[in-house]
Amino acid sequence: MNEAPSLLTTLRRPLAAVALGGMLALSLQGCFAVFAGGALATTFAATDRRTLGAQTEDKAIVVKGESRLPEVLPAGSHVNVTAFNRKVLLSGEVPDEAAKATAERETRAIQNVETVYNELAVMPASSFGSRSSDALITSKVLASLVDDKTLYSSAFKITTERGIVYMMGRVTQREGQRAAQIASGVSDVTKVVTLFEYISEDELKDYQRKPASENKATS
Repeated sequence: MNEAPSLLTTLRRPLAAVALGGMLALSLQGCFAVFAGGALATTFAATDRRTLGAQTEDKAIVVKGESRLPEVLPAGSHVNVTAFNRKVLLSGEVPDEAAKATAERETRAIQNVETVYNELAVMPASSFGSRSSDALITSKVLASLVDDKTLYSSAFKITTERGIVYMMGRVTQREGQRAAQIASGVSDVTKVVTLFEYISEDELKDYQRKPASENKATS
């Protein structure tokens, strides 16, 4: 990682801290993206390692999934849809294997979905208390990533279900290993599942050299 400080490096920690506080205040669903809304979303989009097109498609995938799945799944289902670079994580709880299969089938049918990670558990839906605890775990993991000077927290997307932390992002092997190590050391985390898309160290250096606008257009 470049040693010379940049404006982005200077700003990313306070911005991420503000984002974490805002997200925790707004939601207790147990699933948080690293990327917040409004002006903060614009800032994070500039450092996102996905293309702008992929970011837009991911948002559309989540909207479609969250709209469609409640219509086809039985009562008692609790499903969260997380998309990163056209790869979709399904997490939460469903009452039976048939519902789990239905959720995956319907998600795969959504336009632009390339991969589905079906991590749904067949069990009763988690309680409000459990989801609140998951929200807190997510915020602690993100805060820990922000605090590590060797990582760019905006490269990661984190989801927590029943103490299990799922990590997505376009990262190097080194970044992925370090992030998983950090997450596993956070209190109340029972397991860490990594679903990373790996890039090379040379690709990372390329991201760091290019202006943010060029990265968004060509990455």
